[in-house]
Amino acid sequence: MNLRFVPFALAALSTPAFAAGVTVEFTNPDKYTDAKVENSSLPAAQASLQKRLREYLRQLGQRYLPDDQALTIDVLDIDLAGRFEPWRPNADTVRFMVSTTWPSMKLRYEVRGPDGKTLASGTETVMDQDYLRRPNQYSESDTLRYEKRMLDTWFDAKFGRPRGQHAGLT
Repeated sequence: MNLRFVPFALAALSTPAFAAGVTVEFTNPDKYTDAKVENSSLPAAQASLQKRLREYLRQLGQRYLPDDQALTIDVLDIDLAGRFEPWRPNADTVRFMVSTTWPSMKLRYEVRGPDGKTLASGTETVMDQDYLRRPNQYSESDTLRYEKRMLDTWFDAKFGRPRGQHAGLT
């Protein structure tokens, strides 16, 4: 065995492989401010919300970032738009929207380049205090329509135009 190549082989083994794409994690979801689409504490309801948010955040990351970059998002807190009012009819399935119950999420993110080096990172609380006054492109039946629009706005502000959109084109 040629010992001159041993340091290079060891270095290659200790360097993690770069994987482009979007990774979304949920930290301490039991402690989130308000992360229930239905007024239920069933694990299936929480898992469904996490799955839908993970899929949407992945779609946004794929739409905004180049293929050779990786985005990691750690969701630290969620406060969905509206609130449940237990004294009203349909209290378990209807979130009542008022101007003081805007959506917000606390996110920690990191963008890495193809060499694995961090290009951008931070922790931010994303919110939409005017959520009831802004036009919304999502269906009324989409229970996350306000959160999606809020995340759209954040991605646009943080990462610029989606790929394939150029100045003057919509």
